[in-house]
Amino acid sequence: MNRMSLLSNPLLLGFDEIERLIDRASKGGDGYPPYNIERVASDGDGGERLRITLAVAGFKRDQLEIVVEDKQLVVRGKQTDENDGREFLHRGIAARQFQRTFVLADGIEVRSADLANGLLEIDLMRREPERLMRKIDIGEKSQT
Repeated sequence: MNRMSLLSNPLLLGFDEIERLIDRASKGGDGYPPYNIERVASDGDGGERLRITLAVAGFKRDQLEIVVEDKQLVVRGKQTDENDGREFLHRGIAARQFQRTFVLADGIEVRSADLANGLLEIDLMRREPERLMRKIDIGEKSQT
């Protein structure tokens, strides 16, 4: 049985890539690390500012990696399990790794990232797209 998509309307031409992006975004992870996404007050440069905040307590800067690849913002964290000779009676804080992926729309760029107090903040900017209008001349086909 074929799956019917919202984007399969014959008037929506060339939106196959968007459907793939929606499928990719819907395949979420395990919920770790928790995160917020907020709209930040604009500084008057004509764009929309967004901020992603991830709770990455226990991670150091050199254990985190942020990359933009194929219209995706990928945040990876990798901790090593170092006991340093300690004997735990209970271990509820595990060393773990994660990968959190955010699909980016066209026109969104990553501006900066900062780590403080266990929170990784990634600032994004969405520029206002140019509105293009172009008149298409109608040619004349010869009839034979």
